[in-house]
Amino acid sequence: MRILLVEDHLELSHWLAKALREANLTVETAHNGADADALLHTQDYALVILDLTLPKMDGLEVLKRLRGRGGPRAKTPVMILTARGGLEERVQGLNLGADDYLAKPFELAELEARVKALLRRSQGNEALVHQCGSLSFDTVTRMFAYDGAPLGLTPREHAVLEALITRPGRAVSKEKLFDEVFALADDANLDAIELYIHRVRKKLERAGSNGAAITTLRGIGYLLQPRDAA
Repeated sequence: MRILLVEDHLELSHWLAKALREANLTVETAHNGADADALLHTQDYALVILDLTLPKMDGLEVLKRLRGRGGPRAKTPVMILTARGGLEERVQGLNLGADDYLAKPFELAELEARVKALLRRSQGNEALVHQCGSLSFDTVTRMFAYDGAPLGLTPREHAVLEALITRPGRAVSKEKLFDEVFALADDANLDAIELYIHRVRKKLERAGSNGAAITTLRGIGYLLQPRDAA
């Protein structure tokens, strides 16, 4: 899943982005409100983590513009992350449409837990565990397993498989996978998805006949199914 982190403190932004990537999320960063507003106008994100005190445009104005545009992007969940701990700012942010509010300083474990909860809720993933054959994905730990044994995946392999398993019975286009796997700054093109599909297929094949398989639907995308149904 691709998220946008908007934080003007460069050291904190780097630290948070690194931690979130280690949690198998694709992270893009913006360091001022104007850049964040431009990205949110043109790009799709699963979640925005938004500081309030930003150069060029205040975080509350970024949030107000996002919610005011209408369309699917206007519904993007937003977590406010700020040193402003006053009740007035918190109420204002929530009234403008923020989904959660975390004051600095904070514990990284709490941030990660809230991010995971918002992602589950926004994606309609009320089930804590998604299953496909003997393959399972725990949305709390964000770990894949085969019959309870952890499945080793790189972050981008993880992003591909998560996009597929959380859309049961639905094909996912190459373009959608690309958006979830790569950040705008990444040096990659659409063909790179085929490489990661190939790598994930190889790892799934090791599970045997009761595992999961990725089916290519020409001109449509990719579908994850139990291996005996593929």
